[in-house]
Amino acid sequence: MRKRTLFLSALAVLGLATMGGGALWWNSIDLAGQPVADPATRSAQLDVMQNAVREKRGRILAVVTSTGRAPNTDINAGFELTELARAYYVFKANGFDVDVASPQGGRPPVNIDEELFEADYAFLNDAVAQAQIASTLKITDVDPTAYEAVYFVGGKGAMFDFPDNAPVQALVSEIYERGGVVGAVCHGPAALVGAKSGSGESLFRGKRVTAFTDEEELFIIGNAREVFPFLLEEKLRAGDVTYLEGPMYLDHTVVDGRLVTGQNPWSTWSVAEAMVRALGHTPVPRQRTREEKAIQILSAYRAQGMDAARSAAKRMPDFDKRTILLHSMLGAMAGNFVDAFRIQQLVH
Repeated sequence: MRKRTLFLSALAVLGLATMGGGALWWNSIDLAGQPVADPATRSAQLDVMQNAVREKRGRILAVVTSTGRAPNTDINAGFELTELARAYYVFKANGFDVDVASPQGGRPPVNIDEELFEADYAFLNDAVAQAQIASTLKITDVDPTAYEAVYFVGGKGAMFDFPDNAPVQALVSEIYERGGVVGAVCHGPAALVGAKSGSGESLFRGKRVTAFTDEEELFIIGNAREVFPFLLEEKLRAGDVTYLEGPMYLDHTVVDGRLVTGQNPWSTWSVAEAMVRALGHTPVPRQRTREEKAIQILSAYRAQGMDAARSAAKRMPDFDKRTILLHSMLGAMAGNFVDAFRIQQLVH
């Protein structure tokens, strides 16, 4: 999702909704006073890294797509930077070395969001991390026995080179059946499609999972059924797993033993920390980001209504207002103008 484009649309929609009071409304939300992430942020400045354990607990393999563009379209299909960067530092801080692999190896295509936060900039400024991205391991060259877990990063390209990919399936099967943890976020759970056990049975039969929903997909790409080989939710529901859906574009992570899946990019932090727990450790403490706080407020609104959301906003006054306004715009785009108006009130 291109957040800044949608955000500007939100301002246009909400500005019209004020019916002439646009300037007053704009001044009242004080976006100019909102803190922004420093592009020069280094990993050592992240509070999660400042709390890092010294113990070495093994290795986690992060897998990204090698597909840069959806076939016959102009749609950027690389991996999502935010979905790798945030998980990368959670894993590192909790004692795990991280390697990065892709189906083809080498430098993979990346989708960098227009609005980044501290961990994202730290990753871009991290010489070690950038060297890993410049030369990812080829999956066929990976030794699965070297890893305690595998984490599949989202991005639209995952829909093309993760499913029914024999090396990907072998990697998933070998790590999981050996007692390791399998995690995936957003489009990353496409790696679960077609995964088989050593005996040829469905590897995750009956397991509870989530992934980018059909509603989320079609909201952004109206012709997604023509763009992708399938819709991920639909494909998973047709298989042997139990699919669980959360509200659109809010944090929703499902844990079923050693299988951890997240619905969308806003689930990245919770997926990574749930994987650490599944590996037998309590995640190191960290401050929730301004974006996460906004998502928590929106989750309270969806689950319990406006009063609960306002209470959450009072408890977390440093939440990211742009994220709130983005969700207000999503409501307006869906034709739910009452919902859009209520949500934008949370930024006052």
